[in-house]
Amino acid sequence: MAAPNQKLADSLDVLKALQAGGRRVFRSDDLSRVHRERLVENGFLQEVIKGWLISSSPGARAGDSTPWYASFWEFCAFYSAERFGDLWHLSAEESLWLHGEKTVIPEQIVVCSPKGTNHLMKLLYGTSLYDLKVPELPPAPNLVMRDGLRLFSPAASLVGVGETFFARNPVESQVVLASLADASDLLRLLLDGGNSTKAGYLAGGFRRIGRAELANEIVRSMKRAGYDVRESDPFDAGQTLDKPRPGVAPIVGRLEMMWAASRDTVIKNFPKAPGLP
Repeated sequence: MAAPNQKLADSLDVLKALQAGGRRVFRSDDLSRVHRERLVENGFLQEVIKGWLISSSPGARAGDSTPWYASFWEFCAFYSAERFGDLWHLSAEESLWLHGEKTVIPEQIVVCSPKGTNHLMKLLYGTSLYDLKVPELPPAPNLVMRDGLRLFSPAASLVGVGETFFARNPVESQVVLASLADASDLLRLLLDGGNSTKAGYLAGGFRRIGRAELANEIVRSMKRAGYDVRESDPFDAGQTLDKPRPGVAPIVGRLEMMWAASRDTVIKNFPKAPGLP
C-alpha cells in the first residue's frame, strides 16, 4: 500500500499535467474523485462553484483572494465557453476596460449570449457572473478574441458604450481612442447605425486627446452621408490627463497617463535628496 506522501505525489503529477501551458482553471471531471479530494484537502486546489476548481497554494492563508483574482478571467473564459460555446461575448463596457488595460477585477462581469438566462451566479470573494440573454450576437467583425475572452473590438467598444462612460473612465477611454490607427472601423459602425450623437462625442473625444484629424474626418464623413453631427466633449472639463501618444500600445499609453496624473503628487511628497556626504 502506498504511503500518504506517495499518494499525494501521484495526485500532484496528475495536476501538473493539467497545468501544462499555465492553465489554472479545471472542471471537476478533469480529475478522478480521489485525486480531486486529495488536492483540495491539501490546499493545491480550491473550489469556485460546484464542478469548477482553480489552482491554489498550500501556503495561502484563509481568506487569501490571490489565487482567485489570478484565475478570474481564465475562469470566466472557460466557464462561458463550456456553457455557451461560441455564442457569447462580454459587454461593451468590460471590453473597453480590458482594451484600456484596466486590471482591477470587477465585482460583477456580464456575459451576453442568446443562450443566457438572466441569472446571477455568485463567485468567490464577493464577485459574480451575470449571464444576460440577448437576441443575437454582434456581427463577427465587431468581435475579437483576447486570452480566451470574446470581446467587442476596440472600435465597437467605443461605439457600444454610452457617453457617460467616458467621464467615468477617462483613462481607459483615452487609451483606446489613442490606440486606433485611423477612424475607418469607427466610421463603418457609425454610418451603419446612423449614430450621429455618438459620432459627435467620439469626435470630441479625439479632439480632446489631440487627434483633430480623426475628429474632423468623423464629422466630415457623417455630414456627407446626410447626418447632422454636433461635436461635444464627453470628458469632464476638470479632468486633466496627459494626452496619450497616438498609436502606442494601450498598456504603454495607460502607464504614461497614470504617471503624468500622479507625477506632481509624487514629487511633492518625495523626500528631499540628502545631498553629498
